[in-house]
Order: sequence, then C-alpha cells, then structure tokens
Amino acid sequence: MPRVGTNKRWTVAAVVLALLAVTTAIVAVRWTQGEAKPVDVADVTAPTGTTLPIRRNVLRPPQGVYLFKGSGTDRIDRPPKEQAEGPSMPATVTHRADGCWTFRLDFSTNHWQEWVYCPKDGGLTEVGGKAFQRWDFGALVNTTTSTFTCKAPVIKAHQKPGDTWKQSCRGVSTGVKGVTRSAGPYQFVGPEIIAIGDEPVSAYRYRRDRTNTGNQEGTEHTDLWFAAETGMPLRSQHTIDTRSPTVIGTVHYTQDGTFQLTSMKPES
Repeated sequence: MPRVGTNKRWTVAAVVLALLAVTTAIVAVRWTQGEAKPVDVADVTAPTGTTLPIRRNVLRPPQGVYLFKGSGTDRIDRPPKEQAEGPSMPATVTHRADGCWTFRLDFSTNHWQEWVYCPKDGGLTEVGGKAFQRWDFGALVNTTTSTFTCKAPVIKAHQKPGDTWKQSCRGVSTGVKGVTRSAGPYQFVGPEIIAIGDEPVSAYRYRRDRTNTGNQEGTEHTDLWFAAETGMPLRSQHTIDTRSPTVIGTVHYTQDGTFQLTSMKPES
C-alpha cells in the first residue's frame, strides 16, 4: 500500500531479504530521507469490480476501505535502522470472483501486507498473500516483495475454546534465493466481545505461534481477533524476531505492534 493492504503475519521475509545489496559503506550514511510515514485513508483507492453478496454462514466482510489505528516498530541491527508503524493504518477488503477475498493493510508508507482468505464449510482459511517493505539508507533504497502460499485455517465451524491445529506457509521473495517456511500451532482462545468504535462486536480470539526456517530463522507470536459474523480482522498484537545471513553478516530483524479496527463500516 501509498495505497493499501497474520500468517505470516508471514511478513518477515520482505524485511531481512531487502538487506542483501547493502554494503558496509552505507553504515556511515545519515538516513534522513524516505522515512516511513502514516498512510492517510483518503489516499487509498477504493476497490472496484465485483462485489459479492453478503450470505449467511459465509465469512466475508463487505468490500471497501476501512480505517485501523495502531502502533509498532520495524527494526534491523545491521545497518542499524528502525521504522515506525501507524498510527493510521488503512486497509482494503476486496472481493474476488472465486468467492475468496483479500485484506490489505498499510503499516506505513514503507510497509504493507496482504492476506487472502477463502470461506469454506462455514469457516475461513488463509491461502496466501504478499508483503512489501522499503528501507531507505540514503545512498540506497532497497525494496522487496514476498509472495506466500499457505495452508492455514483461521476459523473452524465447530471450534471449541482450547482447540488447536497447525498452520503453515511457504514464501519466496524478489531478488533473493531460497524459500522461507513458517509453521506452528494455532489455538482458538474463545469468543469475546470487543468494542469497535462505540459498537460491541462478537469476536473470536486466537493465538498463533510460528517457527521460521529456510533463508531466515526465528519466531513469531500473534494474538488475533476476527469478527464472528463476517470473518473481518478486528485486532492484532504481534511480535516477530528473526535472523538471516546476508553479504554483510547475520542481520537481526524485529517487529512489534498492534492494530485495531475503528468502525465496522467502511470509509469508502
């Protein structure tokens, strides 16, 4: 996303892999340009094309641009740099002709992520997505887009609190050799009522833990809330901690943050 858009919260590959072209000479550069900024919801283009009807027992939110609020930080240790997330985080829900839908969130002007969800048998499954990140080092601007495929049920029709199942994703990134794999347990914590603006909303809460292997190694932990009626992502609290080998040595990347929907009605 500036235009917009869990699991993996697959987002880590785009960050670390972008450093492959960076040399030690860049460490001395003052990086005062290209800083990450919040994305204004007014700058996000509303989705066009087919709008699928709302159907009972089909987890698919209305198409449109939504406003999330949140905060967080992306950090790398070599070369040392960090970028802020939020506080404005617009997201776009786009319906697809195959019945699935995408959810694309702008963490900042330098970082966005997209998830693809498919309703099935009264539940919802994450089948893939993309992540983009830009790092501006003054003398060099490096961008990377990662594409993921997943087998990751996020809501099950007959789930009970405490039920746990496995999720997994596989990702590749532009300009980088190798594959990132993330897998781990996903637990249904239970139903909750959370406030979205002034509206109490029935939600399902989940806890996801991932181990990343391949061209990066590390862990991810996320607490997620989805609307029980539509499957709309409502809230996320996430931490990511990975290390990857690069031409300048092992790079340590961390991401921590939270975001929450401000209204169940789209802005546009």
